[in-house]
Amino acid sequence: MSMMKEFRDFAMRGNVVDMAVGIIIGAAFGTIVSSLVKDVIMPPIGLALGKVDFANLFVVLRPGTIAPPYASVADAARAGAVSVNYGMFVNTIINFVIVAFAVFMLIRMVNKAKSQVEAPAPAAAPTTKACPYCLSAIPVKATKCAFCTADLKG
Repeated sequence: MSMMKEFRDFAMRGNVVDMAVGIIIGAAFGTIVSSLVKDVIMPPIGLALGKVDFANLFVVLRPGTIAPPYASVADAARAGAVSVNYGMFVNTIINFVIVAFAVFMLIRMVNKAKSQVEAPAPAAAPTTKACPYCLSAIPVKATKCAFCTADLKG
């Protein structure tokens, strides 16, 4: 039973739970970004470049059982062709750049918030000063030095 208790203690530690939440949110965010790239960003780019579907840009290295040309990556795969799917690679790079930028912005905001919260408190005003005659430490508001009895003006 000791091992189960150790595992429960480990799994319920704050940083492990935070990490799990981060992974779940990250996976969901990755899905959203993939959809953004595939369904929103790439169609206008493909249209601007002459009705090109980036997901179906590929080069056949070896034809399959059915002779080329293949209309899509899926057709080439069904035919057993070996292909380099560089269009999917471009989509993946765009996904990565968007996710990396979003993570950068998130970390930047967190660091900015941390620096505002952890700003050092201003130094307290000094409560003592040195007597100009004997250099003993005396209260700032003192008008007479307690050590050398000199009158202190201003």
